[in-house]
Amino acid sequence: MSDLQWRPSLLPANSSALERALDIGFGSLLDRIAPPFPELMDPTATPSAFLPYLAADRGVSEWCSEADETEKRLTVELAWPTARQAGTRQALENAARGLRLRPEVRAWYEQTPVGQPYSFSVRAFTEAPYNEAIDARLDRRLASAKSERDTLSVSVGLSAFGSHCIGATTVCGELTTVYPIVIEGLETSGEACMAAGLYSVETSTIYPQGA
Repeated sequence: MSDLQWRPSLLPANSSALERALDIGFGSLLDRIAPPFPELMDPTATPSAFLPYLAADRGVSEWCSEADETEKRLTVELAWPTARQAGTRQALENAARGLRLRPEVRAWYEQTPVGQPYSFSVRAFTEAPYNEAIDARLDRRLASAKSERDTLSVSVGLSAFGSHCIGATTVCGELTTVYPIVIEGLETSGEACMAAGLYSVETSTIYPQGA
């Protein structure tokens, strides 16, 4: 008990005995609680229920409560990098990645033919289902990530990955029957068998048609 009485306190010198006792008691209780930081502020480790509050703390303006947890964590994780790099190619890419899209961003001077100054072409690819709601969310995120003078042309495509195999086989064979020689005036007894066979195989390799 003597150790508790010497605990550092912020109470004024004229505090009452009751106030000092409460200060000591609550201090002991707080020491039993493991501090939630820094995991609480980590988008990849914070509890899912805390994600909306962490998103508000980081200034996320485009938030969907119905999105899955993976998308929410990614959105919060990319919020500060996107805000710091607003108006750059990286910010536009982060805006699309937050929706789990794979972006390809080209500035006007990288396009063929050269585009209008201060314009960007944004192509995004996804393997998941895509609908009008996600498209509207992408537009809002890109509008927040670009600078005021920039103009965007946006297109979204579906992509798929896998192994493609084409195979063909053919078997060609001939059947030949050989009869024994018959000589007049010659009689033989017993079994006489003669056989012959031919088996041939051709292998063909077929390559997929080029794009």
